[in-house]
Amino acid sequence: MIEIVETDAGTARITWHRAKKARLVLALGHGAGGGIEARDLQALAGTLPAHGVTVALVEQPWRVAGKKLAPAPQTLDTGWRGIWPALAGMELPVVSGGRSAGARVACRTAAELGAHAVLALSFPLHPPGRPEKSRAEELLGTGVPTLVVQGGNDPFGRPEEFPKGGYEMIEVPYGDHGFAIPKRAEITQERALEILTDGVVEWCASLG
Repeated sequence: MIEIVETDAGTARITWHRAKKARLVLALGHGAGGGIEARDLQALAGTLPAHGVTVALVEQPWRVAGKKLAPAPQTLDTGWRGIWPALAGMELPVVSGGRSAGARVACRTAAELGAHAVLALSFPLHPPGRPEKSRAEELLGTGVPTLVVQGGNDPFGRPEEFPKGGYEMIEVPYGDHGFAIPKRAEITQERALEILTDGVVEWCASLG
């Protein structure tokens, strides 16, 4: 089911993947370079409803409008705030999440929106090759239970580069920023996505 939501940043779109007996809503935003067709977002939307988690794939207004470039972070945050009432209207705890730029949005807005937890997929700890430009503060400042799922070869931050903090980390071996696995790797693309989805299912179950 697709829901159109008007926000102060423009028209957003939510694609709902509903669980029959939902106990959580997981909202997932996309990155700055793509939409909700990303392999990790689609894998979670296909897996989690069977485990009692309704998934809401959120398309930011810039993406709905057909623009190629994402706007400034504060505009992304405005769009996310605008879709929140539709998520909270399910009267279930809402886990705020997303991949890359969407993960940053979820981290930055979690406390003010009252998110139950944060799921950060491919958190862009720093621009590629620029480790001194760290965004760790966003991740460390969520104030709620937080899970990071990171590819082992992510140029935006490999798991071992992350600072210690009050969050959990799942590493997807060999994965790049989009969790793509090289053909010569010791695991398949399918196995990589299983590691991701199994880990998120287990984490969601632990949230209570």
